[in-house]
Amino acid sequence: MLDIRLIREKPDYVKERLAARDPALASTVDEILECDRKRRTAETRFQQLQGDRKRISKEIGMKRGKGEDTAAIEAEVRAMGDEIAQLEDEAKQLDAGQRTLLLNVPNLPHDACPHGTTAEENPVVRSWGEKPAFTFAPKSHIELGEAHGLFSFERAAKIAGSAFVCYMGAGARLERTLINFLLDLQTQQHGYTEVLPPFLVGSDPLVGTTQLPKFEEQLYRCERDGLYLIPTAEVPVTNLHREEILSIDALPIRYAAYTPCFRREAGAAGLGTRGLIRVHQFDKVELVKITTPETSFAELESLTADAEKVLQILGLHYRVIELCTGDVGFGSAKTYDIEVWAPGQGAYLEVSSCSNFTDYQARRMNLRCKAADGKNVFCHTLNGSGTALPRLYVALLETYQQADGSIALPEPLRRYFGADRIG
Repeated sequence: MLDIRLIREKPDYVKERLAARDPALASTVDEILECDRKRRTAETRFQQLQGDRKRISKEIGMKRGKGEDTAAIEAEVRAMGDEIAQLEDEAKQLDAGQRTLLLNVPNLPHDACPHGTTAEENPVVRSWGEKPAFTFAPKSHIELGEAHGLFSFERAAKIAGSAFVCYMGAGARLERTLINFLLDLQTQQHGYTEVLPPFLVGSDPLVGTTQLPKFEEQLYRCERDGLYLIPTAEVPVTNLHREEILSIDALPIRYAAYTPCFRREAGAAGLGTRGLIRVHQFDKVELVKITTPETSFAELESLTADAEKVLQILGLHYRVIELCTGDVGFGSAKTYDIEVWAPGQGAYLEVSSCSNFTDYQARRMNLRCKAADGKNVFCHTLNGSGTALPRLYVALLETYQQADGSIALPEPLRRYFGADRIG
């Protein structure tokens, strides 16, 4: 969440940065400040009365010792007690209200974020490789999957309903191949520590990484246990150090985690969401970093490069876009999206979103580090997909399809898969 001191000290700046996201957000700052003023007034009066009651109670003891009548002053103390109880309750309610307001205000876009209101205004930062050329009409991954029995949406629907997939045979082996390849790349070559976290979490970790309360409708909840299926490994992995004070010498921390991800929102029906492109359950290798405030934006560039390396090694054409102020995610200050080219779709598909959350998540998790001057400061947190599997899978099938209907595999995948092609 945002630092209340920043809102108090620089309200116009906060309004300006929030308005870059959405002009309607600026008015929320005044609401927060008014709630903060009332809370501080109530707390100040509460503390003052507590001090007065303590002082008068001592006077009562002294008067009793002298045999003096204390009835009137005791009545005054009782009245104070009633007001103190009322103020304490009022301060708690105002504090909870202020926290709710802060939890629902997004992070401030970085000053260098390109200004814009929609995804169409996101600038392309760079691209790599070329779109593949075919001597035949390329098929979609759906046609290729059906031809080779790689996955079945119909059988998955029998089990779980629409927007789920069941990988089968060589298709399941390819999914496992990609998971192992991605984990080995990020841990052995890029220095990330592998983590295999729980796939269920409580509400606090989801608040910490901004899924709650804003996006509760997109989550799968286990009502009886008060647990949620994770929408991304970002949630459990970033929260591994919640409520901790880390040594600055331990930073940056770099984690890589494979998990399935569960999301209610699978998108609207249509060509853009058919097949593997949007499903309720999918696999992903997530990259998480915990850094000092001074190094986080340099680490974002490094994180993005680590995700890009996946596509470079696999020989897949892609582009990197920077999200504008109106499109950047709720908790993010700066984000790069990596989009891979899928020939069968004739479109770019997002396979990774790499973000710097600055201290926004760390404040919600109370995650700090001890700076060189001995002071405790909030860490900065980052994450990005390294990468998401379904769209990477789509791009691979559609890019490496052959005229005879088979699918060649890039050389780095062959030792994992045990063959050089499918079909």
